[in-house]
Amino acid sequence: MMRLDRCDLICIDAPRAEAIRARLLSEDEALDAAERARALSDPTRLTLAAALREAGEGGELCVCDLSWIAGRSQNLVSHHLRALRDRGLVRSRRDGKLVMYSLTRAGSSLLGAVAGNAVGKPVGELA
Repeated sequence: MMRLDRCDLICIDAPRAEAIRARLLSEDEALDAAERARALSDPTRLTLAAALREAGEGGELCVCDLSWIAGRSQNLVSHHLRALRDRGLVRSRRDGKLVMYSLTRAGSSLLGAVAGNAVGKPVGELA
């Protein structure tokens, strides 16, 4: 019986396959990348990252603003921002009594891959 999801014959193009394998992420790099991607799998974290992207290049938002924007408590927002920061997707800095957050280049890139380049539009509708 022929299966549609696998080859019926094993025929490896060894030089090509080895060249591709040599360029892949190491196991540690793949684990790190998976953790970053998993960080945006939570709807609240995805919303917070999108809000930071909307703040513009180099734009920052404080926890209070992000809490208001996301419609979540400051404690919950702080928890989620810490998870994003621990994975290198956002950066934070203290400004007096405020903690300001911004999206890192890695965070922006991953958000673009997950949510598309325009907030509020499904990836399929981007042109």
